[in-house]
Amino acid sequence: MSQDRRRDASRTLVGAVALIAIAASLAACRPEPEPSATPTRSTTPTTTATATPTVTPTPTPTAAAFVVPATCEEIYSAGMLATLEDENPPLNDPGVTMLSTQDVDLLEVIDSGLPTLRCSWGQPSEFGLATNVTAVDADQTAFVDEQLRSGGFDCTTLGDGTICSMEQKGVTLDDEEYSSGETHYIGGGGWVSTAWINFNPDGYTEDIVDTLWG
Repeated sequence: MSQDRRRDASRTLVGAVALIAIAASLAACRPEPEPSATPTRSTTPTTTATATPTVTPTPTPTAAAFVVPATCEEIYSAGMLATLEDENPPLNDPGVTMLSTQDVDLLEVIDSGLPTLRCSWGQPSEFGLATNVTAVDADQTAFVDEQLRSGGFDCTTLGDGTICSMEQKGVTLDDEEYSSGETHYIGGGGWVSTAWINFNPDGYTEDIVDTLWG
């Protein structure tokens, strides 16, 4: 190679080196790119559901079933019991067979096995009474009520129930006057049935109702 060509090549090489150095210098002076901001995640507020309190309904009290008393003394007030013991003893004479009603259909209800307490006053004679206190359900109560009304009993409201009565008068074969009748109370899960002849203490059935349901 000639001396001139060597000189030109040398100049070219020096120029290239100079360009590289300038490029490197510019690169060194270029500011670093600022980091891009990380996008902020949009946070959706969480709604907390408020639980609706459960209201527990208060149970409706139910009426207690009627329980037939264990003894006859329990169905009367002290005053009525004293009157009965004084005017027509004894209580529950085994010879007294009087029924508490003459209605055959009503007797079938009593004799069907329902809880019943029988109480009679007096000796076997034409002077006394017999009472049954019986526990009955709603259907039996309705049947007794309908049977009494259709049988001609006079029925009125007494307390939470109904009292029905019937009285008749007559003359015996010995020409002796007599009076007899029946009184019934239906209500409160119970039935008080009473048949009487020549002995009907004032307020008798009402006293039983007040004692048992008052």
